[in-house]
Amino acid sequence: MHVGKRQTALYSWNDNAAKGEIENFVARVTHRESPDFIRPGERIAVFDNDGTLWCEKPMPIELGFMLERLASMAHRDATLRHRQPWQAAWDRDYEWLGRAITKHYQGEDADVKVLVSGIVKAFRGWSVEDYEAAAYAYLHRSVHPALGRPLADCVYLPMIDLMRYLEAHGFTLYIVSAGDRDFMRPITAEIYGIPPERVIGSSTALRYRGGSAGGSVVYRGKPEVFDDGAAKPVQIWSRIGRRPVFVVGNSNSDIPMLEYAGGSSRPSLRMLVLHDDEDREFDYIAGAERSVQRAQTDGWTIISMREDWATVFVPSLATGRV
Repeated sequence: MHVGKRQTALYSWNDNAAKGEIENFVARVTHRESPDFIRPGERIAVFDNDGTLWCEKPMPIELGFMLERLASMAHRDATLRHRQPWQAAWDRDYEWLGRAITKHYQGEDADVKVLVSGIVKAFRGWSVEDYEAAAYAYLHRSVHPALGRPLADCVYLPMIDLMRYLEAHGFTLYIVSAGDRDFMRPITAEIYGIPPERVIGSSTALRYRGGSAGGSVVYRGKPEVFDDGAAKPVQIWSRIGRRPVFVVGNSNSDIPMLEYAGGSSRPSLRMLVLHDDEDREFDYIAGAERSVQRAQTDGWTIISMREDWATVFVPSLATGRV
């Protein structure tokens, strides 16, 4: 469990510019005499998930879960082994999957559409409760292939500290991710302290199946919303009904969400996590080229994982590593 204690200090952050900008912004919008004061109910902070709150390399964590399902389908039906994305799952071709995600961030969606189409079919007919239980079990039994940490421990401690810091100053927090909403929901309260009703993400169409034991909600095998890029501000307004004033992302697809912060009349802080620490995590910019350029030209705050974070991951109870 990584929720962390309610706090008024960013303990895992180095005393650099990024930490100072967070503290200065929070002071401006929470002091009642400040011209930038924002009432508590309107202090909305939103966070991307993959690559912002937890590790996304060599591929987003949820894809490992989905690949297990695709591989089991290919095991039963040999004809699937020569069709993507079942072929990548069967061959454990994580490079194909990683490239599909990176190309999506760079604006090329052919492979990611194939991937999404296969994934939604893979869970057709499952109840949401069965999916939730399987996702929770996967997160607690699986280990990251490169870091050697349990997947549930591949969470960034500085972001946990930032969440508690914002909550201590009257902010309400949401996750807004391209990741699957129902994969994230079972664990967000446990590791982030964010309840499932404040998780916004991509979703598969649902239907109700009646039954004497109360019925169930099941997946229809077709996508509903792909919560990425320009869809993020739309989903934010649809679900929250307010513009966020504090936004953190890490990729090109987060640009619309970062732009949306504050609007023309309110102060805002836009932050971008830069993965530049190959010793403690990974060093890459592929899929974030345009967002880094926008941050540099528009004055968004870049969070350097190498320079701004005193530590990267939450302590791992399973391995003792940090």
